[in-house]
Amino acid sequence: MKKEEKNQVVEAMAERLNTNNNFYIADTSELNAEDTSALRRLCYKREVTLTVVKNTLLKKAMDKTDKDLEELYDVLKGPTSIMFSESGNAPARLIKEFRRTSDKPIFKGAYIEEMTYIGDDQLDFLITLKSKNELIGDIIGLLQSPVSNVMSALQSGGNILSGVVKTLSEKSE
Repeated sequence: MKKEEKNQVVEAMAERLNTNNNFYIADTSELNAEDTSALRRLCYKREVTLTVVKNTLLKKAMDKTDKDLEELYDVLKGPTSIMFSESGNAPARLIKEFRRTSDKPIFKGAYIEEMTYIGDDQLDFLITLKSKNELIGDIIGLLQSPVSNVMSALQSGGNILSGVVKTLSEKSE
């Protein structure tokens, strides 16, 4: 690969790192062709983009971003793949699911919403992370709960009140 081509790859990768708030770094080496195809199909279904990258080019791209990614430099050893996703926990779930049938991919590190996670032991924690939309939904549900309780109490009370008024009107006759 010529230097000019490498610069284009670095620029494209830096742009992608800048525009995505969630990405995972993993080791997908030693997967046979069948497993690699299965992993790529699963990534496609889950809307996760999987790209195999050279460590030196990825490090240069990380240097060119506006984000603080220095903590991830140590994981850039050996074969590296990068997974991009809109959801912070989608790649973690994908890796965990794929590992039911294979030892790979091995999770190296992740950058999720300005936080860095390093090490395969962080994978279970990352699975439990909720996306921004899921958190907003939870908050809306919590806010609606007291309102719905008040509304149901008023509606049931209205039926009782109308019954009392009807009974009182019948007694005065």
